[in-house]
This record gives sequence, structure tokens and C-alpha cells, in this order.
Amino acid sequence: MIITTTSTLEGHQIREYRGIVTGEAIMGANIVRDFFANITDVIGGRSGAYEEKLSEARTIALREMEENARRLGANAIVGVDLDYETVGQSGSMLMVTASGTAVLI
Repeated sequence: MIITTTSTLEGHQIREYRGIVTGEAIMGANIVRDFFANITDVIGGRSGAYEEKLSEARTIALREMEENARRLGANAIVGVDLDYETVGQSGSMLMVTASGTAVLI
């Protein structure tokens, strides 16, 4: 399945719009990851643990969006938008949402 942030697909004609599709993933952070992220904040650098969780959440959200598009009989998704938020009482959870338009090319 072709998945793109653009509204058109070069070399392909969109024959039919099947509808808006979404995917969501909420990943909890844990105390060990938070501890090491706090150390990274103090000494500088990148937080590999959080980057890994964010990547995992993005992959899940995109996969779920793709599955929803397949259920609609689509073979591509255009106009994809990814949003990142923190949720939970103290912002302790990472949320990634993916949305786009399922199309038939």
C-alpha cells in the first residue's frame, strides 16, 4: 500500500475516495525510562529510550491506519498527517495519531 503525506500520487490517478482513516497508539512511559531521560536532560544529548517508544508508537499508528484503509478496499492513503501529544495525569503517556484519506488508485 502506498502511504504519502501528499494529496496526489505522481504517476497514479485516484479513481475513488474511500474515506478518512485513522490510527492511534498510546504508549506508557515507565519509571526507569523517566529516570534516564531526566539524566539526559541534565547532561544533554538524546533520549534513546523515548525515541524508541516514539518510533514504536508511530509504527503502530501507521499500521492501524493502513489496516483501516484495507477494510475500506483502498490501496493507497494520501494526505497523511502525524500528530504527537503527551496525555495522562502528568503527561506520562505518549500518543501518536495518524490520519489520512483512503483511496483507490
